[in-house]
Amino acid sequence: MRPYADHVERHMQALYCSLSEKDRRRYAAVEAEKLGHGGVQYVVELFSCDPHTIHQGSEDIEQLPRDEAEGRVRKKGRPEAS
Repeated sequence: MRPYADHVERHMQALYCSLSEKDRRRYAAVEAEKLGHGGVQYVVELFSCDPHTIHQGSEDIEQLPRDEAEGRVRKKGRPEAS
C-alpha cells in the first residue's frame, strides 16, 4: 500500500517528528483510520512506530475533548537525572 506520493510522505514524516508524543499518537491513529484496511501497517512503516502507539492514539481520540493530560507535554529524549 502506497496511498501517498513520496513528497507527501516526507511532509507527513516531518510533521510527525515535530509533534509531542501525545500528538504523534493521535496523528498516527487518524492517518491509519483514514486509510482503512492496511492503514495501521502502512502508518507503522511510515513513522517507524509500534502498532500499540496507533491503538493508544485511537483510544486518546475517543476521549476528546476530555483530555486528562491537557497541558502536560513530555519532552523528547531521556529524562534528566535528579
